[in-house]
Amino acid sequence: MQYVKFGNTGMDVSRICLGCMNFGDPVDADDIFTITKDYDEAKEVFQRAIELGINFFDTSNVYQLGSSEEFLGRLIREFGLDRDTIVVGTKVGFDMRSETPNGGGLSRKHIMSEIDHSLKRLGMDYVDVYQIHKLDPLTPIEEIMEALNDVVKSGKARYIGAPNLMSWQLERMQNIAAENHQAKFASIQLQYNLIYREEERELIPLCKDRKMAIIPWSPLAGGRCAQSTNSNDDSDNLDDLTMMLASVVDDVDKAVIDNIEQAANERGCSMAQEALAWIFSKDYITAPIIGATSVENLEEAASALEITLEPDEIEMLESAYAPHRKK
Repeated sequence: MQYVKFGNTGMDVSRICLGCMNFGDPVDADDIFTITKDYDEAKEVFQRAIELGINFFDTSNVYQLGSSEEFLGRLIREFGLDRDTIVVGTKVGFDMRSETPNGGGLSRKHIMSEIDHSLKRLGMDYVDVYQIHKLDPLTPIEEIMEALNDVVKSGKARYIGAPNLMSWQLERMQNIAAENHQAKFASIQLQYNLIYREEERELIPLCKDRKMAIIPWSPLAGGRCAQSTNSNDDSDNLDDLTMMLASVVDDVDKAVIDNIEQAANERGCSMAQEALAWIFSKDYITAPIIGATSVENLEEAASALEITLEPDEIEMLESAYAPHRKK
């Protein structure tokens, strides 16, 4: 396993982050997080992650309404991992109690209560990265940044992370934190893959300039970059979240996916390996979040670290891309 610094910090993280969105007890048949793994299934994937040298784990309070955090904390304890060597990130922002007031968002009230709830579920004294899951337009940015700073100052989080934002939003939030001598975002999670590259225009250059850790989610576009467009059962292998985020320019996406397939065939690797090798070829990427649902998925992702793409190969993979509406 390869390790890199977490943006402009001294913390080391593995080049692969294990996403735990799929861990936990099913909550609702209509929930968007529909592909869940029970504890024994999650344990198998987690164990292989540890064997591969992965030390970076990502979850959220909203994943299965907390049971993902519970699973992750239990697994860390069961495997007897040294808390000082692993990196755990969780998130806040989505509704946890939608039927009651103050059940979601980024008010000071919600942030300060949810960090305590997350720590209790994880069975930890602190998380390494406390991340906003989405921006709350109804809460002043000053209130958000002050609350996040207090979470850090209280010792309940080491760093804070941002979600997909407009560039001006990120810059404004960082400036407010700087002006008030508060903790600034050390990282950002953004959607980034061969099908969706809109953040290359402004957000990624800004994050590079500010030396922030860049953690892509959906590096395979929920499986779309790992599966031929000629497959007869592609829709059966895409979860509801993937379909919700699916592009509206499918003709263009098909051309990109076909190029991934061609490049993978020429190299003699899988489409997933080819698409992830492209992600790893970008020196500004810290660690993509791999939401593995099997040991095989995880091993495939790890093997992509060993692939070095040729310049003309990268050019072909990127050549069919066309602008998308920002998600």
